[in-house]
Amino acid sequence: MNILIVGGTGLTGATTARHLSAKGHQITLMSRSAPSNPALAEFAHICADYIDSKIDVESLRGFDALIFAAGADIRMLPEGEDPAAFFHRANTEAIPRFFNCAKQAGIKRAAYLGTYYPQVAPEKIESDSYVQSRYHADKAIREMSDDDFSVCTVNPPFIIGTFPGVVDAHLAAMTQYAAGLIEGLTPIAPDGGVFHITAQSLAEALEGALLHGVAGKAYLVGDEYWSWQEYIEAFCREAGNAQTLAVSRDEHPLLPDMIMYAGRNAEVRYTPENAPLDYSTGNIAAAIEAVVETYLPR
Repeated sequence: MNILIVGGTGLTGATTARHLSAKGHQITLMSRSAPSNPALAEFAHICADYIDSKIDVESLRGFDALIFAAGADIRMLPEGEDPAAFFHRANTEAIPRFFNCAKQAGIKRAAYLGTYYPQVAPEKIESDSYVQSRYHADKAIREMSDDDFSVCTVNPPFIIGTFPGVVDAHLAAMTQYAAGLIEGLTPIAPDGGVFHITAQSLAEALEGALLHGVAGKAYLVGDEYWSWQEYIEAFCREAGNAQTLAVSRDEHPLLPDMIMYAGRNAEVRYTPENAPLDYSTGNIAAAIEAVVETYLPR
C-alpha cells in the first residue's frame, strides 16, 4: 500500500514508518519541517502542518491509507496561548478537517493514534480541555466511516521506545533522574501505576488497525501494567543506580499533575485489546534497557 504517516518524524511515527516499510509498503511522511534525521532519509516527505497549513484534497490524492500520529498535547502548546483554545483548534477542529480531506481524496483506510484517557478516565472529558479535545476528535473521525472510508482508533497508554536520531525529552530526563544526575533531585516514585506500551508494539498495532481494524471502533491497547515504583526502579537498575525507592503521594518532578490526566497516584488498570491488531507484548523491560543505553551511554 501507499501509506501517508502524519507525524512521521516523531518516535511513534518514525517507528511505524520503519516497520511498515520493512513489510513492503510505500511510505510518505508528513510533518511541519523536513526531517534532518538520516534514519528517515529514505522516505518521501510532505512539509505541512495539519493545524495551520491549508492542506487541500489534491495534496492527499494517490494514497491508499493514512496513519495519523500527530495529535497535539501539552508539548506543542504555544507560549502564551490558552490551553483550552489551543487544544480545541488543534484537535477538535483540525483533526476532523484533515480526515475529511483524506476521505475526499479517496484514501480508503485510516488509523488514528489517539490517547487512552477518554476510555480509562471518561470523567475527565468534561473537566479537562486536552482529554475533551482528543475525545471529540476521535469521535468525529470514527463517525466518518462508511463503505468507502474505514477509520478506527488506536488508544495507547504511556509510550516508551527509541529510534535513531529521535530524542524523547521525557525519557531522556527519566534516565538522567534515575541515574541520580539531576542536581537537587533524589529519585523517588509516585504512588499508583499505569500500563505502558513500546513504540514498536504500537507500530504493530497501527499496522493491524490499518489492515484488519473494524471501521468506527476505538481500540484500547497496552502491553504491561507497572507500578511507578517498579518502573522507575527498573530505570535505576539499568542506569547503575539500583535502589528501593520511597513512594510519595506528592506531585512528582518528572510526572507532574499537568500530564497525569487520570489523576495523581491513580492506578490505571484495564484489559488491553489485542485482537485483531496482533501486536507483540512483554517488551517493557527490554525497552527500558534500550532507553537507558541510548540516553546514558557507557
